[in-house]
Amino acid sequence: MSEAKPGRNDQCPCGSGRKYKQCCLAKDEEAARQARAALAAEAAAQAETEAEPAAGQPAAKKPTHAGHEPWRRDSAINTHGFRTASGARKIGSG
Repeated sequence: MSEAKPGRNDQCPCGSGRKYKQCCLAKDEEAARQARAALAAEAAAQAETEAEPAAGQPAAKKPTHAGHEPWRRDSAINTHGFRTASGARKIGSG
């Protein structure tokens, strides 16, 4: 079992007699920050090696989109999923 982390206003466990937030809090937070950064770097390196294709295997193709604006839906379908009742608007006189 690990020791419980002292509260910010508790006495510092180092024995200085000062509050934890004024004594060792910054050092402990920096150590935790460095540990998280090391774990993140290790996870990124592991994900990078897993993402590379094995020797002799072709790389996976990126998906291609059919239209110029792939986030737009068919213009004949409205936002509720039904077909539009009117056709295209006329332009010009005629």
